[in-house]
Amino acid sequence: MTLLTTLLHATSFRSPFLRTLLPSIGLAYALQAAVAAPSIAAQTERFYDLSGSLTYLSCTALSLYLPTIRARAAASLSATKPGWPSLLGSLSGNGGSTGWNWRQVVLSAAVSIWATRLGTYLFGRISADGSDSRFDAIRSQPAKFFGAFMAQATWVSLCLLPVLALNSIPAATLAALPALTVTDVLGLSLFVGGLGFEVVADRQKSAWVAAKKAKRHNEEFLTSGLWSKSRHPNYFGEATLWSGVAVLAGGVLASGVGQVGMGWKGGVGGRAGAVAMAAVSPAFVTFLLLKVSGVPLSENKYDKRYGDRKDYQAWKRDTPMFIPKF
Repeated sequence: MTLLTTLLHATSFRSPFLRTLLPSIGLAYALQAAVAAPSIAAQTERFYDLSGSLTYLSCTALSLYLPTIRARAAASLSATKPGWPSLLGSLSGNGGSTGWNWRQVVLSAAVSIWATRLGTYLFGRISADGSDSRFDAIRSQPAKFFGAFMAQATWVSLCLLPVLALNSIPAATLAALPALTVTDVLGLSLFVGGLGFEVVADRQKSAWVAAKKAKRHNEEFLTSGLWSKSRHPNYFGEATLWSGVAVLAGGVLASGVGQVGMGWKGGVGGRAGAVAMAAVSPAFVTFLLLKVSGVPLSENKYDKRYGDRKDYQAWKRDTPMFIPKF
């Protein structure tokens, strides 16, 4: 029995939800542990953020392909193995028995686009800066440094929860849904708007930093563009896009079709559980940004540097911390 067969057998639960969830989360922790080992040995955080993005991509891909992997592994050597899903066929509704529903394709692609953009942006930034101040106190402490990688695996798992749940539902079951629903439109709109807000904010800050290094201005902190609307517009965009993911996935998971597809019993409890599970993603992201590693670190750093300056105090007074003014 091969390792793959053993793992598939060990996670062959009756619930389609658990059959997808547990292997995907297991992969997240395994990948982070694999990157943590050399990073701890070299005392470098260079690949920390990039590994997070790669973990998002890997877990999302596994959740999509796992049903086909199971079907192919279960087929006898003499039998014809099921074919791999067709992306275009799934989008056109002709994906076949191993195809995907368009929501699974679109939401997985959306998360993958976000992860790729953020990972390359952060990797480029640390490559230019050489280090990340978040790790100054722990990169030489193996246990705490390892804990940071495990925390990242937890971050990936919780944020991907609604996507993993959606991808656990057979496409044939999802075919019973209407072609387009209100939550589909609202979710995609929030995701696109949030991602656009985050991208523009990051680009404005990168351009500002580059101009400062080139001595084209002597400003100490950015107060123009989206940064005049919110002190942390990139974080607002991040929370918004994950809200979009939750709305789209939650609309499916809370439906009768979604309950049946996940192997849940339905009813008020099942639907409430589905909504709560989808809401974990934006709630956790917003908590991290507002209370842990986002806003507090940035605000404390700038308060120490510029807290006694009138222009800084005016910017803080007139500019919302998170939700932009328009």
